[in-house]
Amino acid sequence: MEQDKPSLVVGKIYLIPTTLGDNAPLEVLPISVKGNIERINHYIVENEKTARRFIKSVSPSKSQPDLHIQTLNKYTNPEEIPAFLDPCIHGFDVGILSEAGCPGIADPGAAVVKVAHQKRIQVVPLVGPSSILMAMMSSGMNGQNFAFNGYLPIDNAERKKTVKQLEKLSREKGQSQIFMETPYRNNKFLKDLLKTLQNNTMLCIACDITLPTEFISTKSVHEWSEIEVDLDKRPTIYIIQA
Repeated sequence: MEQDKPSLVVGKIYLIPTTLGDNAPLEVLPISVKGNIERINHYIVENEKTARRFIKSVSPSKSQPDLHIQTLNKYTNPEEIPAFLDPCIHGFDVGILSEAGCPGIADPGAAVVKVAHQKRIQVVPLVGPSSILMAMMSSGMNGQNFAFNGYLPIDNAERKKTVKQLEKLSREKGQSQIFMETPYRNNKFLKDLLKTLQNNTMLCIACDITLPTEFISTKSVHEWSEIEVDLDKRPTIYIIQA
């Protein structure tokens, strides 16, 4: 049943995972996600158009005009964020949707969650796919000690310096280092990695996770340098362990 009337109890924030690509939602998402989407009408999202499309794919019968959507992205004024949680104060639950994967992980939704804690609003994370964790799971690298470094610098010199620092840190601490790149720059990025890293450093490339075109492989830098792999415009996670 849709939540169409406010209650006397403060609403909760639900962190609702989305798919990592254009596959059927219920192939990779638990039924609890469908149940919450059918119930919640207030959302905070990165992109309204794609969020509405995702909601419709999960719950085709849900009334789109009843949705109340706030957009949160790099252009959002941080001073506007507290007001996004006003529905909770009035008893409505609010869902946070990422463009892909889990909200709050390499995602602007973390800013809303921070404010929710400050306002003592309960935060409820729902189970769903995270490309970062799924890549780590399948890499064969150290899952006891790892770090996610997000996007590396665009500048060639800065990126090379950062890669060498991460490789050194991995060697000294036995720590797996995870990072990513904008999909259309993947092929150049991989070539730069192979030129910068030492030959015996292990590199996992995890691409199109959960999709029919999924590709996950761990090899030494030397082994990668002898084969061709096309990562152009394919969401990819990279993990190194020296």
